[in-house]
Amino acid sequence: MNYRYIGKTGLRVSPLCMGTMTFGSFCDKKTSFAIMDKVYERGINFFDTAELYPVPPRSDWAGVTEEIVGEWMQTKPRDSIILATKVAGAASGWFVPPIRHGMTAIDRFHIERAVEGSLRRLKTDYIDLYQMHWPDTVVPIEESLRAFDRLVQSGKVRYIGTSNDTAYGLTKANEASRYLGLARFESIQNNFSLLNRRFMDELATVCRKESISLLPYAPLAGGVLTGKYNGEFFPPEARFTRYMDDKNPRVRAQASKYLNEKTLKATERYMKIAKMAGMSVTTLATAWSMQHDFVASSIIGATSVEQLDDTLAALDVTLDDEVLKACDEVHEEILYPMG
Repeated sequence: MNYRYIGKTGLRVSPLCMGTMTFGSFCDKKTSFAIMDKVYERGINFFDTAELYPVPPRSDWAGVTEEIVGEWMQTKPRDSIILATKVAGAASGWFVPPIRHGMTAIDRFHIERAVEGSLRRLKTDYIDLYQMHWPDTVVPIEESLRAFDRLVQSGKVRYIGTSNDTAYGLTKANEASRYLGLARFESIQNNFSLLNRRFMDELATVCRKESISLLPYAPLAGGVLTGKYNGEFFPPEARFTRYMDDKNPRVRAQASKYLNEKTLKATERYMKIAKMAGMSVTTLATAWSMQHDFVASSIIGATSVEQLDDTLAALDVTLDDEVLKACDEVHEEILYPMG
């Protein structure tokens, strides 16, 4: 396994990270354990979760994923695993999370409450990478960073990161940490895939200049890049098929963002490129997400053990210039299919 470092940290991680947001909703505990066992045996040492998981977010589900991951971790040596989790983003952000009665904020009170709950559910005394799930538009970043720094100083958290952030937000936080002498965000977890290259517009430059690592989530665009939606009918058990009929308008909006005429058209093109290259489109998309100098580890997901085969195959793939050029041509013709 070609392990990589996150930012300027001592966190040495596999180039693929096992995302867990479906554990407890789309797959039960037995299946979740089997998925984690398989990737661990393959050499994956990096696991990402959140206090808000599983998805779609529900008040009666929040924390279930951490409980599953925590129980599974008891079967493995703790120091063989790099564990990442997240404090729920602020209620002032893109939606109100269904925890702590919708009063969440990235302040000292909520950060400390969140980390204590995560440590309890994960059955561990420390978290390797603690992340802000999305930014707070009200609480100053300086206040948030001081609260995160307290966790690092206490030993409950080794390093911190952010998610769903902007180039301005990441730069502002980085400079505030430097000026105040606080722990800085060593990573950023944003959406990044063949269907969503917006990270490369500005954020990639920040990451390169400041040695901050991207941990891309949804490298398969929520499963769209597997090609499973390109058949005559959408598979009834698939995530976005379910999302399209959800009562929550925000969940339905997620489905239309990922699943639309442009994303399906682009995926069809990528499927042809993958076939010419002698691999599945799943392997192609996963390998592409890893093959950037600002990426430390790409976060994969699964709802069954069988889904992992093509994803894990990307660990043994390096895309050549011809394939990369063909992928770039699709992007140039179908710009930003996810908007």
